[in-house]
Amino acid sequence: MDEPSERTALLSALTTEHFVLQTANNSTYSEASARSTLYVMALSSSLVAMGFVASSTDLLVPFAAISLPAAFLLGIFTVVRLVESALESMQCLTGIARIRGYYRTLGPEAARHFASEYGRWPEVEPPALRFGPALAFFGTTAAMIAVINNVVAGVGIALLIRFRCPFALYWASAVGGIAGALALTWLFYAYQRWRFDDYEARARQRADDANVAL
Repeated sequence: MDEPSERTALLSALTTEHFVLQTANNSTYSEASARSTLYVMALSSSLVAMGFVASSTDLLVPFAAISLPAAFLLGIFTVVRLVESALESMQCLTGIARIRGYYRTLGPEAARHFASEYGRWPEVEPPALRFGPALAFFGTTAAMIAVINNVVAGVGIALLIRFRCPFALYWASAVGGIAGALALTWLFYAYQRWRFDDYEARARQRADDANVAL
């Protein structure tokens, strides 16, 4: 195959790969939306059901003891998958940025239209980092669901303290629930930062290995 034909074939393959990566990236957003909706609907249904049995302590306690832990576990599974979906999206965007880099070599017009400053992460810094990584990490879909799930855990802790220690003051159970929710939120933040940092470290390692191989 001569050089022009090879370049044309490569461009066609990269265009197809660009489309595939964009489709895969869109699927991560759809999955995140579906999983978040499923969790919120399950939690809402549990809370509505608890409202119907709230008039009877004999029914409320066993129902809450079953439904709240189940909702919390579902939330954990959802949050873990949402973090993984975000990493999969980052991988797709990295591949798209690499293809855009090749598009820029097609000529002066291509270099202007596909300039890195017109791209998105990782070619440019994402707007979410404008106020620092801490707020950026709490702005993810996983963080939103995690905070809601941690509030559910805090309510469960408060109810457990109240029913296990009937002589405890109301504020004591409230403080226990708030402390539990805050502790779980910190654990989620640490987990999310660890997963993102690990992904970036592995990506840099793969890039270094590829450069050494070349």
